[in-house]
Amino acid sequence: MFAVCLRYARHRAEAEDLLQEGFIQVFDKLHAFRMEGSLEGWIRRIMVHTCINHLRKKSVRHEVLGTEHAPERAVGPAAMNNLGQAELLALVQELPDGYRAVFNLYAIEGYGHAEIAALLGCGESTSRSQLAKARLALQRRLEEMNTTTCHEGRASDR
Repeated sequence: MFAVCLRYARHRAEAEDLLQEGFIQVFDKLHAFRMEGSLEGWIRRIMVHTCINHLRKKSVRHEVLGTEHAPERAVGPAAMNNLGQAELLALVQELPDGYRAVFNLYAIEGYGHAEIAALLGCGESTSRSQLAKARLALQRRLEEMNTTTCHEGRASDR
């Protein structure tokens, strides 16, 4: 569950707080678990909702977001091949809160845009827009990493 919280948090300490808050919710609502489905899935949903509620308190939906509209470009395979789980998590954590929340809910948790809009209190078009901007921001960072890796590789060949 800590990994779930890390995806929504800006840093480790915030994720630890979210984890604790989430487990308090789990214990408070344990009587409501109906023994249908997996306990892990039920706990995960509570954790996600705890993280989303935390983001709402931070007024994510009022956060000023970029208005750039650039077409998506493919990222070189070298950038993806050299990317581990920790690096990917770090890239996601660099995203602004709104982008990060929508990206996690859509790409990792599997929510649709209508569900995301309801959870975050925004429109479906805002959810789609923030997902596109999150993907673009991640692609740009991957391209930067790929460029850095290529330059370092050339320097070590000398």
